[in-house]
Amino acid sequence: MTTNTDTNNTLTLERLDGFRDGFASDPRNRLMQNTVTQRDVNEVALDRQIATEATHTFSTLLDEWATTDQGFSGRCWLFSGLNLFRVDTMNSLNTRRFEYSQSYMMFWDKVERANFILEAVIETADRPTDDRIIQHLMTAPVEDAGQWDMFVNLVDKYGVVPKEAMPETESSGNTRQMNNSLYYQVRQGAAKIRQMYKEEAGLDAMRQAKMDTLTTVYRILCIHLGNPPSIVDWQWRDRDGKFHRDGELTPLDFADRYISTDYRDMVCLVNDPRPDHPYFQTYTISYLGNVVGARSVRYLNVPIEVMKDITLRQLLDGRPVWMGCDTGKQNHRKMGLWDANLFDYGAVYGSEFDMDKATRLEYGQTQMTHAMLFTGVDVVEGTPRRWRVENSYGSAVGDKGFFLMNDSWYDEYMFEIAAPSKYLSPDLLAALDTEPIALPPWDPMGALAN
Repeated sequence: MTTNTDTNNTLTLERLDGFRDGFASDPRNRLMQNTVTQRDVNEVALDRQIATEATHTFSTLLDEWATTDQGFSGRCWLFSGLNLFRVDTMNSLNTRRFEYSQSYMMFWDKVERANFILEAVIETADRPTDDRIIQHLMTAPVEDAGQWDMFVNLVDKYGVVPKEAMPETESSGNTRQMNNSLYYQVRQGAAKIRQMYKEEAGLDAMRQAKMDTLTTVYRILCIHLGNPPSIVDWQWRDRDGKFHRDGELTPLDFADRYISTDYRDMVCLVNDPRPDHPYFQTYTISYLGNVVGARSVRYLNVPIEVMKDITLRQLLDGRPVWMGCDTGKQNHRKMGLWDANLFDYGAVYGSEFDMDKATRLEYGQTQMTHAMLFTGVDVVEGTPRRWRVENSYGSAVGDKGFFLMNDSWYDEYMFEIAAPSKYLSPDLLAALDTEPIALPPWDPMGALAN
């Protein structure tokens, strides 16, 4: 080892003394220290005026129902997708109390996800273990998270059932221990498959090892979540007190009869302002999906103004909107409030917090982390100033579980919506035909499913 005599790259004691003296020389630093050591920094940084002006009133309000609760799980994409469906379903049933089973969807997603990942392991079996693709596949191989196109794949293949047909369990709302066991089995299966490849056992043998692992995955899921129903004996009472019975239906029959939302026609629009990701171009994420051979994850990148306009037009037409965003930034969970400037951290720390959206994406400071549903908007002189959001964190936060998103936050932390194709201009429809550019599995635009 050579000795580096350049002191410009080291933290010398003199430099550390300079940090200490610089901190002590500004009485404002001591004031902030005294305050933040006793209080949550968000209480100190909260902009009181923004919080005071955030009234949960909207010129367009669609929701007349209670929110749902995903518990300690990452099933937001399933909750928001099923919540989108239930709006039309509740109307057809003439009720305001209905939920689809999120456990049912999660069960089949994890079975399919295990198959998807192990097929990817077979495809990449010639790569070294420390290859970045292999490491990504094994990081959380059957996690809870997902994307809109993956949700569509599940509904098309497995249908849906009402919540009472497959209710929540301890593990569905608290998935960590179940997932740990699933991760172990999939990783163990991957190790066996890769060893078979080294031993030149052949594709049939590797696929049999995959099926052995999937048998175990299915068994674990049944133990934690219960058996997925193949038949639903469906009956209900509407809000006028009238009793209805529809008899025995398969999950696919149930979906065909009670989902009137044209979900197959819906297109994913994203806002990715990074300079090397041009607008009006489609993108996909390598090795992201659940059902082998089904619809792939596909985005059309558009300017934020375009995405906002299409969101607004859907809401004004009485349609809730499925969306993905970075929920953890500038978010007051208890108040149910998002604003781009809600917390003034710069004033607390005496530093700049001024990266733009593209830079935050490039350097890992932002990414899609949560899916929810827009259910309202407040429009003043044709311009939206705040948005109503149905979250899936239960009713104890926000306005009985509904959140308020100021328009400034939409610009900075909104990333994706699903929209029927009729809301797209001819230019956007033409852009959908571009060949998708495949982004790497770890790209932040795939983070909602990671």
